[in-house]
Amino acid sequence: IINTAIQLTGSPCRISIAVNKSNYTHDMVLRTGVFNVSVLTEEATFWVFRHYGFQSGRDTDKFAGIPENRTENGLRYIDGCTNAVLSGKVVQTVDCGTHTLFIAEVTDAKVLSNDKSVTYQYYFDHIKPKPEKKKGWVCKICGYVYEGEELPADFVCPLCKHGAEDFERQK
Repeated sequence: IINTAIQLTGSPCRISIAVNKSNYTHDMVLRTGVFNVSVLTEEATFWVFRHYGFQSGRDTDKFAGIPENRTENGLRYIDGCTNAVLSGKVVQTVDCGTHTLFIAEVTDAKVLSNDKSVTYQYYFDHIKPKPEKKKGWVCKICGYVYEGEELPADFVCPLCKHGAEDFERQK
């Protein structure tokens, strides 16, 4: 959902995040002007990514069945899989085609552990399941497999909500 989270300034503490426009989170951030980010650890399993990271809270409680943990200011997180949480108030938006870059002032930040944060490379190498060898198309973001000869140009991944441009043909 969030492709980058980068600190821009120290005082006031501002960060930028890029959010895919086709994701439900994008509309929520535009509407409310606030967002929450959880930094997951290398200990996070694919189950955590599928049910927590890729799932929008719009239609369902993505924390259902998980013991609820909250920071003093109410940010929810998964214990043992999250090493930091932060919240921001959007101060500027920049249209970047398929994504919107949100610049926000950090309103809450808490380090929960000193465990290593998961990077995209670590996720792709160690967490994301390898796709089965079937004919079709695979989402480069979450690993969802669309079975079919041709992928519709307007196809949206049912898991991570990325568009057809983020799919590649199975080899």
